[in-house]
Amino acid sequence: MKVLLTTLNSRYSHTCLAIRSLYAAGISNCPDLNLREFTINNDEDYVYMELLREDYDVIFFSCYIWNIEIIKYLCENLKKAKPGLRIVAGGPEVSFDCRKFLEENPAFDAVIYGEGEYTFSLVLRALKKGRPLFSSIWGLAYRKGDEIIVNRPMPPLRMDSLPFPYSVIPAEKDKIIYYESSRGCPFKCSYCISSIDKTVRALPLDRVKTELSYFLYREVKQVKFIDRTFNWDKERAYDIMKYLSVMDNGKTSFHFELAGELIDDRMTELVRNSRKDLFQFEIGIQSTNRLTLKAVNRKSQLRQSLENVRKLSRTEKAHVHIDLIVGLPFEDYESLRVSFNNIYPLKADMIQVGFLKMLKGTAIRFNEKFYDYTYRSQAPYEVISNGFISATEVARLKQFENVLDLFYNRGGFERTLRYLLEKCEMTPFDMFMELSDYYYLKGFQHRNHSKENLYRIMSGFAEWKSRNSGVSYEEALTNLENDLTERLNEDAVKKFIKKGWEYPGEQIWQENIRN
Repeated sequence: MKVLLTTLNSRYSHTCLAIRSLYAAGISNCPDLNLREFTINNDEDYVYMELLREDYDVIFFSCYIWNIEIIKYLCENLKKAKPGLRIVAGGPEVSFDCRKFLEENPAFDAVIYGEGEYTFSLVLRALKKGRPLFSSIWGLAYRKGDEIIVNRPMPPLRMDSLPFPYSVIPAEKDKIIYYESSRGCPFKCSYCISSIDKTVRALPLDRVKTELSYFLYREVKQVKFIDRTFNWDKERAYDIMKYLSVMDNGKTSFHFELAGELIDDRMTELVRNSRKDLFQFEIGIQSTNRLTLKAVNRKSQLRQSLENVRKLSRTEKAHVHIDLIVGLPFEDYESLRVSFNNIYPLKADMIQVGFLKMLKGTAIRFNEKFYDYTYRSQAPYEVISNGFISATEVARLKQFENVLDLFYNRGGFERTLRYLLEKCEMTPFDMFMELSDYYYLKGFQHRNHSKENLYRIMSGFAEWKSRNSGVSYEEALTNLENDLTERLNEDAVKKFIKKGWEYPGEQIWQENIRN
């Protein structure tokens, strides 16, 4: 029996922890178990042919919001080409209402729902017998003739009963390595799938340190903890970070998701005394509207959270990433503007303005009619509008997000943005919205841009602002030259300036707009 575990990652540099965990749990029951990863950017025909030509008997797919639509279409065609192929789905995108998923997708023979390691090993054992008896396997939904059977759910697994995936499959040094030291989340955010599992189960600290030492030995580029709230236990989080600081190999960085209100001065001081870029932090502020936070069950101590993030950013030792979400209840356009202006002074390295995804199984999706939500019918089920913000406003904020990413998150415009904010006497939100309006009115969204051309676009915006505000175009160019100098050597800067600040082809874009 030839079996494959596979998925489609969002990009090449990513890896899938789920299929590695399943592989480690199931290899003893199936010596001919294979593992292979593709990406959503691979040509669909390439993936189809690669899966077909290997002549597998069973294929297990790990399904997420970023790959489910591709996987469904891929499996439909695989089943047509090889009707005897058994196809099993697992992962968060199929775990909720797996009966409906099987009803709507006849290409799939079964679904492993919930935590899958033990269920997967039992399924392999049953398949090995040739005439599998699936009725006794918890956490499995399957077809029996024309009937769909959904067995009872698998209870939460003991973390220390699970094997370390990288003891079976070596960690790749050029990829982002995902690791979990705990499952579940103590918080109940209504938009998050983790709110379904309200308990937290953690690996013993000694085991965590032993496993992290393996990544340090391998000198992998980055380890990304997928713990939903890494600092749910402040003592435990500090202990792990202290260990990583002491054992630092000078190459590996570690990424954590933090709750802002649980960051304390001891953690901040540890970061301050550690190697620059050893740690990366993602902190979900989501909104500074207290009514919004209450509506989505976030009992955040907002003022304390913002102050803690400010202190962490001021260390200038760690990459700090802050999240806001567009589309939450009671967060209208003006409220979003206030939220952005409240978090911008924290000086985070990245501000991600994300858009609410109405995930299956979440409380906010269950209450969609109460808040008058409309959202896209296919994954990732992104919000279109609700009772507080219109579709047009959401679309405009999409443009805002794109420009923010180009000119803030990617870096290189620090002096120029600071100068423009000071001279324009505008809020950060209003300035980036004006930059967004300029960018789209000029038609710059119609092509990808080199870093050099982004500087030229910014110079055009500064010249445009100089006509009706306190901006001096000459001073703006001086700041741009200083920003350039940090990115390029002196000769490259001189060459750039010699070419001129005018954006090449702008006239052509204007003609395209007129036509």
